[in-house]
Amino acid sequence: MQLTHYTTHFKKRSFPIILVCDNVTNAPNIGSLFRMADAFGVKKLLLCGDHISIGRKVSKTSRATEKVVDFEICESAIKVVEDLKAQNYQIISLEITSSSKPIHTLQFSVEKPIVLVIGDENFGVSEAILNNSDVVVHIDMFGQNSSMNVVQATNIALYEITKQLL
Repeated sequence: MQLTHYTTHFKKRSFPIILVCDNVTNAPNIGSLFRMADAFGVKKLLLCGDHISIGRKVSKTSRATEKVVDFEICESAIKVVEDLKAQNYQIISLEITSSSKPIHTLQFSVEKPIVLVIGDENFGVSEAILNNSDVVVHIDMFGQNSSMNVVQATNIALYEITKQLL
């Protein structure tokens, strides 16, 4: 028998993860990030950049999770990252670079809270944030394409991180 939202027995959990979105501006992507932040027990969602608003398109995709996920809209992602780093968060950026590590090879720990930084749909995580990151991770891919949608990549990353923190 297929279960519904009302008949599943998943244990509700919250993880010491802050998701920082560096200029993710596409409304359906933002809505999906709310759903995913809720699904993976993310402590807080920080939407950083200009012209970000929570309108009808975000609400439609989020399926009302914007009402339950703790979030803020911030102007500068680099300032947010610098502030969180000063508060002893480990900064992990999700980006393919010449020195990034496959995400599945990292050992995540609850000893130090995590900031996962994801980037702009077209340009990725900014160079300034990459330079301020403790580690840059990527998702191994086996096809011709070298990138995937920011929401899909974030889903995979949060799955990997939270399964290790259980």
